[in-house]
Amino acid sequence: MYDFIRRIREMTAPAPRMQPQQPEQGLFADLKQNEEELRRLFHHASDLTIRPLRVGGKAADVLTIDNLVDKAILSEAIIRPLTRGMEEQKELTPERIRENLLFTENVQEVHTFRALIQTLLSGSAVIAVQGYAVMIASGVQGYRTRGISEPTADVVPRGSKEGFVESLRTNLSMIRRRMKTESLCSEMLTIGRLSHTEVCLCYVEGLVSPAILQEVRERLRKADLETVLAAGYVVPFLEKRRGFSFFTTVGITERPDTVCGKLSEGRIAVLIDGVPGALTVPFVLAEVFQTLDDYTNRPFFAAFTRWLKFAAFFVSMLLPGLFVALGTFHTEMCPTLLLNRIAAAMAHTPLSLTGETLAILFVYEMMRESGLRMPQPLGYAVSIVGGLVIGDTAVHAGLIGAPTLMVVAVAAISSYIIPNVYAPLSVLRLLFTVVGGLWGLWGIGALLFVVFVDVCSQESFGVPFTTPISPFGAQVFRDVALRADWRILSEKTETIQTMPGVNQP
Repeated sequence: MYDFIRRIREMTAPAPRMQPQQPEQGLFADLKQNEEELRRLFHHASDLTIRPLRVGGKAADVLTIDNLVDKAILSEAIIRPLTRGMEEQKELTPERIRENLLFTENVQEVHTFRALIQTLLSGSAVIAVQGYAVMIASGVQGYRTRGISEPTADVVPRGSKEGFVESLRTNLSMIRRRMKTESLCSEMLTIGRLSHTEVCLCYVEGLVSPAILQEVRERLRKADLETVLAAGYVVPFLEKRRGFSFFTTVGITERPDTVCGKLSEGRIAVLIDGVPGALTVPFVLAEVFQTLDDYTNRPFFAAFTRWLKFAAFFVSMLLPGLFVALGTFHTEMCPTLLLNRIAAAMAHTPLSLTGETLAILFVYEMMRESGLRMPQPLGYAVSIVGGLVIGDTAVHAGLIGAPTLMVVAVAAISSYIIPNVYAPLSVLRLLFTVVGGLWGLWGIGALLFVVFVDVCSQESFGVPFTTPISPFGAQVFRDVALRADWRILSEKTETIQTMPGVNQP
C-alpha cells in the first residue's frame, strides 16, 4: 500500500525544469576554435552559415542564421565592403571593420558565446577575424513579417485601419508615428529562458508613475517562463492576485490608436515580440466599455452606446439565470401571458427548463468554438447549419422550446457587444443558470454578491479596479457614464495615478 502511494506521488510530482546549456565562456582568439565551438553548440542546426573570407592577409568569417537575415543587405552592406578591403592591403581589425568598412546601423561588439548566440538568433550578421577574441555584429534582419492590416477583433468604422502585427519594431514605429514627442520612452527587456523574447515597455515620461513603472519592470524580470508565445503567457505575472478571479486587471488591445490614448493617461504599454497586440497597465473595469468609436462620434451618441454596453453586460450575464429562476421557482412574478407560453412550450419538450437552457448554452458554445477553429468557408457552413438545426428543426421536433432559444440567443448576442470580457461572461452565464435552477433568485443574488466582491477587491498596481466609480471621482461624468465634449476632455490634467483611492505599489 505504501509502495503504491509512493508511486502515485512520484507520478504526480512536478518534473524538474531542464536548464538549457548557456555557455558563459568568452570568445577565442583563434578562428578555428570559435568555429568548432559554434558548430558544437549548433550541432543540429542546419541553418547556421559560415562564410569564410580573407581580407588584408587575414582570415575572417561572416556568421549568420539562414532565413533570419536579408541576403541583399548582407551582400551589399557587409560582404562587398569586406571584399573591397582586400585591395587596400591594410590590417583587418575589429575596430577598422566597425569604423570604416560597414555601411549598416546597429553595429556592436560581441565578447562571449552567449552574446554571440543571442545576436545570431536575432537576425544579425557577425564578423569574426583571426587573432581577435572579439566579433563585430551588425543588424541585417530580413525575416518575413505580416503586413499591417485592420484588426479583426476590434473593428472601428471611423478610425484608423492599422492594427498591431507580430514585429515588435513595426508596432513600436506605429506608436512613435502617432506620438511625436521626446517624452515617449521605450525600454527593452528579455524574458523566457529558451525563447529570449524581446519585450518593450512604452510610457510617457512625466505622466507615468515611477513607482508603478519600477513595479512593472520587476514583475517582468521575475517572470519564470521558458517560452513566450502569446500575451496570455505574460498576463498572470502582471496581475497581483494569484487566486481565482473572474476578470483580468490587464488590458489587451490590437490598435495602436488605443495604446496612444492610454499612454497619454499615464499608463504603461507592454509590447511583446511575436504578439500582434499590446498589454496596458494599470487597467480598470470602465475601460471594458470604452472603444475608440466613443471618441469619434458625437457625445450624446457615445453616451447612448456606452449605456447600451452596460445593459448588454448584465443581460448577457444574468438573463438565462433569471429566466430559469422565474420559470422554476417564482412563477408568480412572470406575466400571465408569458407564463402560459413558457408552460405550453415546456409541455412538448423532454427536458426541464434548467436542463434545456444549459443544453442550448453548451451547444451554442460548441458551435462558436467550431466556427472559430475551422477554416473560414467551413465556419460559415457551420453557422448556417447550426442556425437551421437549433433555430428551426429542434423547435419543431419538440426538443427545445422557442422561449428558451430566444433567451439564450439574446444573451449570446449581447456578449458580442463587449468582446473583451466574452470569456468571463460565458462562464458566469452558465454559473448563474445553474444557481438560478437550484436556488432561484436567492442563489442569483448570492452569486451576484460574490461577483461584486471579486470585482471590488481587485486592483491593478495600486489602482482600484472599479476606479473612478468606487472610490467615486468626477471622471464618472466625463468619461464613464457619459462622454464629455472634447473641449472638456482636452482640458483634463489628471492621470489615472492621481484619481481618488489610488495607492502607489
